[in-house]
Amino acid sequence: MTETLLRRPEVEARTGLSRSTIYDWMKRGGFPQPVKLGARLVAWRESDIAAWLESRETRVT
Repeated sequence: MTETLLRRPEVEARTGLSRSTIYDWMKRGGFPQPVKLGARLVAWRESDIAAWLESRETRVT
């Protein structure tokens, strides 16, 4: 089974976060780390983003 990878614009759309917020939260350990696809190319696992979103929803309620 192949894991779906999401590029940054799609991650931004799904999370509602800006590029700078995503990278800031990654530095602080509050956002999933991306997978390196090349020297300057990264993507996030869809499952990691879904789990992160679910954890955020749980905290809010």
